[in-house]
Order: sequence, then structure tokens, then C-alpha cells
Amino acid sequence: MNIVQIVSDTFRRDHLGCYGNNWIHTENLDALARESVVFDRAYIASFPTIPYRTDLFTGKYTFICSGWEPLPRDEAVLAELLRQSGYTTMLIVDTYHMIRDGHHFDRGFDGWWWIRGQEHDRYMTNPTGDPIERQRAHGTQYLKNVSPRRSEEDYFVAQTMNAAARWLELNYDKHEKFFLHIDTFDPHEPWDPPEWYVDMYDPEWKGGDVMGGAYIKDYRSTFTSFQRLASNLTSEELKHLRALYAGEVTLVDRWVGMLLEKMEDMGLFENTAVIFTTDHGSYHGEHGYLGKRDHLYEEVAHIPLMIRMPDSEGVKPRRCEALVQPPDIMPTFLDLAGAKTPEAVEGTSLLALIRSERKGERNIVVSSSGLVPRKGKHTDTHRMTVTSKEWALISVRSDVSGTDEVGRKIEPELYHLPTDPTQTKNLYQEKREVARQLHSKMIQFLESIKTSEEILNLWRKPPE
Repeated sequence: MNIVQIVSDTFRRDHLGCYGNNWIHTENLDALARESVVFDRAYIASFPTIPYRTDLFTGKYTFICSGWEPLPRDEAVLAELLRQSGYTTMLIVDTYHMIRDGHHFDRGFDGWWWIRGQEHDRYMTNPTGDPIERQRAHGTQYLKNVSPRRSEEDYFVAQTMNAAARWLELNYDKHEKFFLHIDTFDPHEPWDPPEWYVDMYDPEWKGGDVMGGAYIKDYRSTFTSFQRLASNLTSEELKHLRALYAGEVTLVDRWVGMLLEKMEDMGLFENTAVIFTTDHGSYHGEHGYLGKRDHLYEEVAHIPLMIRMPDSEGVKPRRCEALVQPPDIMPTFLDLAGAKTPEAVEGTSLLALIRSERKGERNIVVSSSGLVPRKGKHTDTHRMTVTSKEWALISVRSDVSGTDEVGRKIEPELYHLPTDPTQTKNLYQEKREVARQLHSKMIQFLESIKTSEEILNLWRKPPE
């Protein structure tokens, strides 16, 4: 059995038609969902980009450290284990964080291709002559990187999916079995899809570039930083920012669709499993935020996950309500490959769920950014989200108080998801016993994955 995994960075679950969206064009991914086992309750574990991918490649919960370290040399990683099981392994990536800074995500792959130029990748050097407003909105390095664009095929997701198609053309029938991991940074910021995609969702816009669609303040810049809060945009600007992101989503859908059509032409669906997922979502004004935060509400923590099994397996497409997380994907792949899962792996294979065998399902999932400081970058997180099928508790570290950047008091939050999916009514005061039970389960989980006592002591006390 071949395995093709597609990770699309910062792809909001609620922007897919198969998850209930009714205003954004995602016809290709919706078609894939109709042929897949679609997981309705997939949640992130470690947040954001690099910690998530470490979870994905190791099958472990890496938020108990910072998660930003290189892949540990003493850890078994997915590509190595599949290669030991006779797979040809290939990585195609434009997510430049995976390659730079020595993260070693190419480890275990027989080959890897890197499409250059995303975000702040130090790639192109030619001045672009863009007006100052555009430089402030997108960043000068990014504008240099995209200056060679002349057509839609020059956009990053198009380059990445075309590269994957080229690799398949050269390899699809040359190996006994292969594992192809495709990682595209889109629809991550900066949000600048082709104009015709934006016009699908905001055709009347005449206001020029909008701040907030790119991460600028964390990088060396000659411009005043923009605080990414919804209050800093007008309602029209916020609407346009959402249209830019929706255009990115449709752009990703179109080019993933191209790749899926190529696979169908090659007859690969008969013996190839296809997985589509993301690392987290993004805020577009919800809860007062723009972009991502480690304040993990549903818009960021609840992610799409669909697995299309090979036709030869005879697995019927369906929806699955089990709580699942990214560390589960590695042991699932190893199960599909008939390989042994290392004892150190903390995730649980989804193969039984895919085959409609219900056993040993979780009753909670825990999502968090790193619980220890990221070296030289920022302090450790003070919020952690624990989610059941009915409730979401945002727990607060016992030594933290005050207000956050939008002026809210930092305090525990509890939401009843069936009646309040957008998490607007904090029920913590009314439902303290529910919160205590969730907090207790969270601590038990942290203990089970061998979180240090130093960290645990900051979280053991139930939020008050």
C-alpha cells in the first residue's frame, strides 16, 4: 500500500464544505471527503507549526517541552520506520520552517524537494519597487520572493502540487510501495491569492492592502509593527481579510484537486491511502484576534482530518465522531504498512476506527503550545485547552493572573460546545464541577506522557 499525506498549513476546518461551510468553494476537497473516513472531532495536540510536525513525525506529544527543537536524533521518526519496511520515502515541501534552522524534517526521506520563497525565507534579493503600503502589509522579503510571479502556476501551492505531480509521473510505477509527504504553507499568511479568487468573496473592495494578513512584527522590519487585533481594523477591512483567506483556501483546493486528478489518472487510488489535514486554524476577528494565538479556541484547535483508504481495502466512506489527534497518524501509517510501532509512541492507531471497530476511544484531548520556554523567543504558555465531546475547558496556569492583550481578565473558561460552538458564553462559574473533572483528566493525561514534576506543579491546582 502506498501512502500520500498532504498537510496544508493553517487551514480552518470550518472553511470546508464537508465540515459545513456554505460560502467558500472547496469542491475538490469535498469530493475527497465523500470518498474518505472523515474525522469530525480531530484536535491539535502540540501548537503551532514545528511542534505539530514533530508530533506528526514521532507520534508523541511534544508540547511537554517547547516542541521547537530539531527532531531528536534518538527518536524513531516516521520516514525512517517506513523506509525500514521497504518504502521509498519522499518529502516535497514549501513550508520553509521545516528545512531552515536545523529542524531535520528531511530525516529518513530518500529524497526531498524544497520550493523556496514562502513568508520570510531569505531567498530573493532584488528590490521590487512596491509602494510603502504594500511593503507594510506583506513584508519586504516576501515581496522580493514573489516578484517573479507571472501566472497562477507561480504561486507556492501550485508549485508544490505540480512538483508532487512530477514526482509521481517519474515514480508512481517504479517502486514496490512509496510514502509521499507533501507540505504546503498555504493558506498560512501572507494572504495574497490571485485577484480573481479574492473577487469571488469581496468583489466590491477598492481599499487597497489591509494590515493583518501577514506576520510582520516578529521579524526585523523598517516599519512600525501592527498589533494583530480585530479592533485595529474596520468592519470592511475585516471582511476583506476574510475574503483574502477564503481565496487562499480555494486556491489550495484547486491545486490539491489537480494532484488528486493526476493520481486518479495513474490508477493510484486502487492501492494508495490519501490523508489531508492541517496543523491548526486561524482567527479572523473571532475572540478579538487576527491570526493564531496559543489561546486555543475551536477556530484554531479543531482541525480537518480525512483519510481515503485504497479502493482495494473495501472501506466504506463515513463520518467518525471519535476524538483523535495528530500523534495518532504516525502509528496509523505504521499499521497500514504492516510495521511495528515503537513502544515510545504515545498516539494510538486510527486503523480500527477507520474499519469501524470501536475500541478504547479517548474521552478527552489536550491541546497546548510548549510548556517550557522556547530558547530566546518567548515565555512558556499559560493556557491549555482540554476538550471532550461536549465541553471545552481553557485552563489557566496557577501562577498567572492579570489581563491579556485584548483587555480580558486571564481566567479559566468553560464552553458547552453543542449549544455554543463559537464559544461566546463562559460557563465556568455555573459549571465548576464539570471544569474540575476536565482539569483532573487533563492532569492524569499529562502524567501519562511523563510531563516533568516542575511543569505539572504549575498546573495541578484546579483553576479558580
